[in-house]
Amino acid sequence: NDVLYFVAHRGKQDGLVEARFRVTGKAPEIWRADETTIKPASYRFEGDHTVVPLDMRAEDSLFVVFRRDTAAPSRTVAPISTRLIAEVQGPWEVAFQPERGAPPRMTLTKLASLSEQAEPGIKYFSGVATYTRTIDAPPSWKPGQSLLLDLGTIGDVAEVRVNGQLAGTAWQSPYRVDIGRFLERGPNLLDIRVANLWVNRLIGDQQPGATRITTTGTPTYTADAPLRPSGLIGPVRLLGTK
Repeated sequence: NDVLYFVAHRGKQDGLVEARFRVTGKAPEIWRADETTIKPASYRFEGDHTVVPLDMRAEDSLFVVFRRDTAAPSRTVAPISTRLIAEVQGPWEVAFQPERGAPPRMTLTKLASLSEQAEPGIKYFSGVATYTRTIDAPPSWKPGQSLLLDLGTIGDVAEVRVNGQLAGTAWQSPYRVDIGRFLERGPNLLDIRVANLWVNRLIGDQQPGATRITTTGTPTYTADAPLRPSGLIGPVRLLGTK
């Protein structure tokens, strides 16, 4: 019979853990629902247990599935490594969701949290900010080859589109999306749509003289509450995989 375990890491840091499962005679696999991937895992049998090293990301979760019989007492699967190919520099064109207090658009020469901008409509913005620019496919890249777009830091979730096609969604660290199958030789249109929480706008509405954007049934944040990082903060990098 197949055996399935759900493993959740509540820590704020990445870490390698050795998980022990009361299963023997079956080779483990790592199933990730968010990535829709199934990959073989390293393991070793110890008595009536199977020890599986798990490379867990911050606040990560996954399934460890035992479904294939094996007589091999151990297996080592080489981890996927990444290498920096290029950093995606500015300028970035940023368009803001209408009727949220922000101007229609702005140009950022360098990425930073929207909450650090001087313009109040941007500083306290909550909603979807769309970052666009063109990028060239790296000379070393071959069509169809995997290429990770690492967004660095975002606040709080991002959709990535390449040439109008949805490449994926980044919602937990590391904020990475594989864009390789959507790239073409030459310039490519990169479209990153980042949505943040309502917190900053709620704080903005409490500022003296502010035009209220939100409506709440009860008081929430005060004017001096700390703002949360928002938007595409970066650095944005292109990573090759091996």
